[in-house]
Amino acid sequence: MKDRGRGSQASVDERYTQWKSLVPILYDWFANHNLVWPSLSCRWGQQLEQATYKTRQRLYLSEQTDGSVPNTLVIANCEIVKPRVAAAEHISQFNEEARSPFVKKFKTIIHPGEVNRIRELPQNNKIVATHTDSPNVLIWDIEAQPNRHAVLGAADSRPDLILAGHQENAEFALAMSHTEPFVLSGGKDKLVVLWSICDHISTSATDTSSTKSPGTPSGGSILKQTSKTGGSSEKAADGPSIGPRGVYQGHEDTVEDVQFCPSSSQVFCSVGDDSCLILWDARVGLTPSIKVEKAHNADLHCVDWNPHDENFILTGSADNSVHMFDCRNLTPGGVGSPVYKFEGHKAAVLCVQWSPDKVSVFGSAAEDGFVSVWDYEKVGKKKERVGTRMPNSPPGLFFQHAGHRDKVVDFHWNASDPWTIVSASDDCGGTGGGGTLQIWRMSDLIYRPEEEVLAELENFKSHMLSCSSRS
Repeated sequence: MKDRGRGSQASVDERYTQWKSLVPILYDWFANHNLVWPSLSCRWGQQLEQATYKTRQRLYLSEQTDGSVPNTLVIANCEIVKPRVAAAEHISQFNEEARSPFVKKFKTIIHPGEVNRIRELPQNNKIVATHTDSPNVLIWDIEAQPNRHAVLGAADSRPDLILAGHQENAEFALAMSHTEPFVLSGGKDKLVVLWSICDHISTSATDTSSTKSPGTPSGGSILKQTSKTGGSSEKAADGPSIGPRGVYQGHEDTVEDVQFCPSSSQVFCSVGDDSCLILWDARVGLTPSIKVEKAHNADLHCVDWNPHDENFILTGSADNSVHMFDCRNLTPGGVGSPVYKFEGHKAAVLCVQWSPDKVSVFGSAAEDGFVSVWDYEKVGKKKERVGTRMPNSPPGLFFQHAGHRDKVVDFHWNASDPWTIVSASDDCGGTGGGGTLQIWRMSDLIYRPEEEVLAELENFKSHMLSCSSRS
């Protein structure tokens, strides 16, 4: 992924100051967590506990160090204030240079190399995959892994399983299937690689009832130990290793992102620096099923498949735009134009993700420092709710999170609390740390149906007038 030069610090500070003044109005809840080291990936994990006013949930992030201490995978416990609980004064009173009391480290894994991507196995939330600066994909049983201290000279933690198959570094492309314990990866070798870890997880691990328990299982790792079966070893050579189920060739440059079809572990898509979007079907072979040659006019950085409507795929690019494709319009000959182009970012788009709550809503994060929230159902509609769009904003855009001072490298919707988002930025220059992690939930007055909002405001107005007349 290409870096960008920093914009005018004065304009960044001015934008941030303006945004901060609006925090009590725009957000139902907000938490700012200053990081010691930059983080390239942030992900929500399982929900651990429900209380009256808060929930507690796993949160994964990485620490990309300068070599003075080891790189780490951090498992944190995050307290999330429930909707309509936090007062406006509380939301606005945060110290941007402090660690948030809502985010507490639970466990640290000393990672062999920087953590580029983190993905949790949907079938068992104790299993996590990571990418690093090597050809390997690493699998971790986070409950069985010992807690380590990241000090100079500390040995790497031992992964529970190594997925070998790439010929060069695996880069940023990593996904896990929602239907089976399958892992997908892409890298600098222009390959898309598929593994099955079904045989390497104990029966208890795939029991869905066991995934609800926040406790640590007895008896050690739920990943079975395996002998090595070839492939690259690199930095994590001391762990058990398996080879791929399939290696897929079709890209002509680095594969930047991959994603499974929500209903199949055999159908998936990938994007890369060759500007191509490729759909694959493992049931019919190792070559592309559909290849869209010019999905964008620049490198593609990210892709996501709509979990509610499998016809739609999002792509984000270095051309600053997000494209939405309808799979029904794509043909094996590579013909297919996007249904719509969402053009609002001022720099390369690094991450896109559909909302877990509403079929037409998605988010995008970019090097311009914004996380934008879009609704494609609003595109083309003449009447839009007053206040849901900024002046002169592009169609479909109804919210922009402007709390980061520099490029937003990753964000993730919370499936347990669908309008809560975690985002991470590489803005170490202005915050006295390595970066910023923010957890935020926009006010529900922004996204709820207009008639509901107007009715609530009318009731509020009537209540205020009633109180005023009594006094």
